[in-house]
Amino acid sequence: MKKPQAAEARTGDLRPLIAEGVSPWLDGINRGLVTSGLLGRLIDRTGLRGATTNPALLAGPLRHDPVYAEQLARLAEHHVSPEGSVWAVAVHDLRMVCEEFLGVHRATHGHDGLVSADLDPRLAHDAAATVAEAVDLARAVDRPNLLVKIPATAAGLAAIRDCVGRGLGVHATGLYSVRCYGQVVDAYFDGLEQALAAGRPLAAIASVASLPVGRVDREIDRRLATVAGRDAAALRGLTAQAAARLMYRAYEERLGDGRWRTLRASGARPQRLLWTDSALGGAAAQARYVAGLVSWGTAHAMTRPVLDEAVRKLRLEGDTLLGQDEAARAVLDRLGRQGIDYGTVARRLEEESVPLLVDHWLRLHTAVEARPTARPTSCPGDQEPARLP
Repeated sequence: MKKPQAAEARTGDLRPLIAEGVSPWLDGINRGLVTSGLLGRLIDRTGLRGATTNPALLAGPLRHDPVYAEQLARLAEHHVSPEGSVWAVAVHDLRMVCEEFLGVHRATHGHDGLVSADLDPRLAHDAAATVAEAVDLARAVDRPNLLVKIPATAAGLAAIRDCVGRGLGVHATGLYSVRCYGQVVDAYFDGLEQALAAGRPLAAIASVASLPVGRVDREIDRRLATVAGRDAAALRGLTAQAAARLMYRAYEERLGDGRWRTLRASGARPQRLLWTDSALGGAAAQARYVAGLVSWGTAHAMTRPVLDEAVRKLRLEGDTLLGQDEAARAVLDRLGRQGIDYGTVARRLEEESVPLLVDHWLRLHTAVEARPTARPTSCPGDQEPARLP
């Protein structure tokens, strides 16, 4: 059979990716993207469909970008704590970014135009506290296209269930294995059933579950680098795609069972898989992730450098995940023969995920404390938005 000709995106355009069923998201938002008009242009010109906060990328703008100076100075003048200041800044930014995507959200009937926001990761092992902060954030932002990020810890699974049950959109994070993904799907289904019993419209509840592909390959490739031989070298850069293929197979299977069909008949939306952390290596490696993780009903969150590279040079070769589970298992078997058990590595990455998030979160507090406290003339959002009961 003749191989189909690769599709090449037009300059500044991600719509060929969308035509393959992948929603492109921006990984990392800040106020300057909105006030400069850049975010609006990315949405209009490239087809950008969603966004997610990234504390690791926000600390720099908080410390240096003038767009935050007035609000942070006013908050300091009112003796608002660094934690309260981070909250106030986040709410203000999220309202603006959600507004930018509302047109996409309406045009796609809630399927796209979503904005995913971090909660305080120090709450990741406390389900009740996580739910309380999620409710507070959703009320403070007050936009229909907001998702709250919840790490897939044991407590996080309960929080995912309860947030979905309350009608909140949820982004489950830190998934590295099919086992963990299955637990997240169960929590999502449990929450949908709670929401249905409470009379909530299921069609209004959106959810994604994310695999940090770059982190997978960084960890596995670091281990492979210590193993001699051509077989080990040939496996570098293959594990994240294999993990994604196995998760996509599990996604298909779960959407085929009777429990899901009952929920779907009541208006529920599938919980989409979202690929994150694709910034690994140079431009060619970045484009490889975007082109190598393509299948219907998925999303891909790209940092600005990755997105810029994708809109300039992206070449697609069709679906790369569907029906590829046997090839994925073969990759993991080959890793096993090199002495690397992917299940063990995945559990370690899951355990390390929350401490890494906490470190990035605390850097936001440090960035706020480092800002000068020059007295501004005016500033929107100079009070900490109330955390509602």
